[in-house]
Amino acid sequence: MSAPATGDDRALIERFLEMMAAEAGASANTLAAYGTDLRLASTALAGRLADADRGRIEELAHEWRDLSRATVARKSAALRRFFAFLADEGLRADDPGAALPRPGSGRGLPKTLSAADVDRLFAAIQARIEREPKDPRDLRLLALVELLYGSGLRATELVSLPRNAVQPDKPYLILKGKGGRERLVPLSDRARAAVAVWREQVDATRPWLFPSGKAHLSRVRLYQMIRTLAAEAGIPAERISPHVLRHAFATHLLEGGADLRALQAMLGHADIATTEIYTHVDSSRLVQLVNQRHPLADKPRVDAKDRGA
Repeated sequence: MSAPATGDDRALIERFLEMMAAEAGASANTLAAYGTDLRLASTALAGRLADADRGRIEELAHEWRDLSRATVARKSAALRRFFAFLADEGLRADDPGAALPRPGSGRGLPKTLSAADVDRLFAAIQARIEREPKDPRDLRLLALVELLYGSGLRATELVSLPRNAVQPDKPYLILKGKGGRERLVPLSDRARAAVAVWREQVDATRPWLFPSGKAHLSRVRLYQMIRTLAAEAGIPAERISPHVLRHAFATHLLEGGADLRALQAMLGHADIATTEIYTHVDSSRLVQLVNQRHPLADKPRVDAKDRGA
């Protein structure tokens, strides 16, 4: 039996699994499988998985050559998400995940929400705000959801926002992401208004926009709050998480005609391939675009009936 991961790898794997549970809403089975795959990979690389270069990752993947396609796909997915997590957290400047194999093309679409689902979420928040007696935490929830869905922030970015990060006269945020790169995140008027109301409830001496205890709101608590809200809105718990709201932001922008490159910049993806995987567009809309916008759309068709080959 393989030895467990050691040193920094072990701590980072645990942090990653915590993120998967709190931010992405991963199931217990997924967490167990990812944990096993990452610890085995760490053992194979002598406890140096977190800082392995592309060459070492390719060597590791080569050792999977006799495994089933489903197993290779799962192992690749675990490592790919782990390296993306390290890059997002600023723990390494590059992401060697591209070196991992992608067996098959039957990848399922990520979970997302419909526009009607989002409407139900905001209706549930409105019902909370209208309750008596008033609870300031409902104003906090409104600001959190407006920022998640209206700007596509990652959960970590959201909960750690400084108190004055959102300014009433600036329709954007400037965030520092992986590798120290800055990105501009647009803010809707709705989000800025919700934040302004909530900030009035925050002690001016606190450094965070969403303080909790001695620090800021945790990702785990944010996840719990979103799940509770979903239940009130009649949305199954397994369909929602902070990460799903980020994905809904991207999906709905694309469906509304947003440019993929602009979306890549807003989401903070270094590689546009990540944006293409992270988002999806209704196939019927794509067919409609071809039929209506293609240069040949208005030209008469060649009549091929009753003609021989």
